[in-house]
Amino acid sequence: SSNLQRQVLYTIDDIGRQKVEAALERLQRQNPFVEFEKYNLRLSSENALDIISEYDIIADGTDNFPTRYLVNDATVKAGKVNVYASIFRFEGQLSVFNYRDPEGNYGPNFRDLFPSPPPPGLVPSCAEGGVIGVLPGILGSLQANEVIKIAAGVGEPLSGKLFTLNTSEFEPRVFELSYSEKHSIRTEHADQIELIDYEQFCGIGPAEEQTEVKSITVGELSERLDKGEDVQVIDVREPNEYEIANIGAELIPKSTVESKLESISRDRPVVVHCRSGKRSHDVIALLQERHGYDNLLNLEGGILAWAQEIDETMATY
Repeated sequence: SSNLQRQVLYTIDDIGRQKVEAALERLQRQNPFVEFEKYNLRLSSENALDIISEYDIIADGTDNFPTRYLVNDATVKAGKVNVYASIFRFEGQLSVFNYRDPEGNYGPNFRDLFPSPPPPGLVPSCAEGGVIGVLPGILGSLQANEVIKIAAGVGEPLSGKLFTLNTSEFEPRVFELSYSEKHSIRTEHADQIELIDYEQFCGIGPAEEQTEVKSITVGELSERLDKGEDVQVIDVREPNEYEIANIGAELIPKSTVESKLESISRDRPVVVHCRSGKRSHDVIALLQERHGYDNLLNLEGGILAWAQEIDETMATY
């Protein structure tokens, strides 16, 4: 229910319901003459091809890299067009991948734009980084426009191009895309494409395999600091996040941690925090596994919890 306010299909009455059920009900009320198929399951390498093969146009509005690569590879393997949109903070991206032109040539796909995923945790999720509430509706409408154009055979689809929009400054741009011969998976070799373990490909392990880390609440940290205890506090967010709100911690962005080991104490308690606790958890796991640290504590809830429980005047974002 945490993101219903930015999704046009839902209302507050849908809290606690399966999203697929609520979405289907709403869409049927809008147009009862459309035939809908419901899939109340997690898309995976085992079922993606069977599902995607049943349709001509796939609209990818997913919010994580493993599923984006899965959808891309399955659409290329099945020879289907993939209308892609993604959002982050004030920015959105839109493109049409694997589109077959009248001459039978396929356009670029997602791997031509992003041959490999970013390191785990480098790109914050919407929960961590935030997104302005109107942006999903803006990009979703543009995405639907491309679907309609392709289905109706009108206009010029956004194939071979990437549209980006920064709504903060309202800067729309269109970039030309081309094949990456080194990395691309081409449709003419579709029978050779394998749907792999995409979470492993993106460096994301199952939750049960995540390294256990010790934690501390914001109340406990505040009390220890008030007592003047010798505790090092490290902030692993980005500089722009630190400028918005911080608790006076030492800033060591996550991507630079391994180059700053000399700045991270081994002989006193070290509290690591980010916005919500996810990036700091990953940093502690890395330091424990690769560098033998045993004195690290993850700040539960990150700076959001601090703003809610300790300093209500602190800006959040």
